[in-house]
Amino acid sequence: MFSAFFASRKWRFWGWPGIFIIFGGLGCQVEIDVALNAGLGELFDLMQKGLGTPGSITLGDFDQTLIYLTKLILLYVFIAVMLGFYIKHWILRWREAMNDYYMRYWTVLRTIEGASQRVQEDTKRFAATIELIGASVIESLLTLIAFLPILWVISKNVKEVPLFGSLDHALVYIAILYALIGTIVLAGVGFKLPGLEFENQKAEAAYRKELVYAEDDPTRASPKVVHSLFQRLKNNYFRLFFHYMYFDVAKLSYLQFGIVVPFLALGPTVIAGAISLGMFAQTVRAFERIQTSFQVLVKNWASIIELISVYKRLRAFEAQIHLAQAAANPIS
Repeated sequence: MFSAFFASRKWRFWGWPGIFIIFGGLGCQVEIDVALNAGLGELFDLMQKGLGTPGSITLGDFDQTLIYLTKLILLYVFIAVMLGFYIKHWILRWREAMNDYYMRYWTVLRTIEGASQRVQEDTKRFAATIELIGASVIESLLTLIAFLPILWVISKNVKEVPLFGSLDHALVYIAILYALIGTIVLAGVGFKLPGLEFENQKAEAAYRKELVYAEDDPTRASPKVVHSLFQRLKNNYFRLFFHYMYFDVAKLSYLQFGIVVPFLALGPTVIAGAISLGMFAQTVRAFERIQTSFQVLVKNWASIIELISVYKRLRAFEAQIHLAQAAANPIS
């Protein structure tokens, strides 16, 4: 999966260089996000000043801040679109490298159940899931690096928070603690899902294989066999749906409650009037960015489960290649 792309001379201008391009592009997006956070703080301070003292600001001051924010937004959109376009091409090359590698050993792999599915569909799903999760994880790490120092400095203005009382940099600790607890709880709740997904894909492969054989052999895919295979598939899905149901209850409850956490934490500070509207907006947005970054695994848990399942199937697939290589080159 990895060596076929990152260790191949054919893909030397795509593999590792692509990693640096993606890191650079996502880093630019995060820097723009940081600038937007500061700009929104200035905008809300202007609004507070204008609302508190009518006539104290001009329309030009207000428009100038909005124009600055608009430029940042347009730049962010441009970079995000171009980077997304590049990532799609990069991921497709990775899939092509995997496809070429597997096809070189097709004579060994063709007898494995679901071989065609693994080469065609599993490589596609692996590439698509890596595209979805990989960029999210990298962006989340860069966001943490950028916003944690900001929240660390901002939280000096927050002298007291519920439950914790008086604690320096309390917002940083609350964001980390809430995300950590949620991740551990959801990992525990959903620990059965990767295995169930793996078994489900095996059932899908068996059903598909019988139908493929039936395209050329009219004696295959009899009603009894098809019913048996589909019943197995249906039972697997029923188990999967049940376990996803209680996992979704935990996941959605955690994410929705997370919306109000920064407001609860800032309650005493707001009541004491110890923070401006602009600083409040900056604090809430920085807190949400950090919290969202820590929640990347939670929000992508279903995709991570699918990736684990695909990875396990492809690793089992590649084990046959390694056995063939060992048989062809025995140690003397």
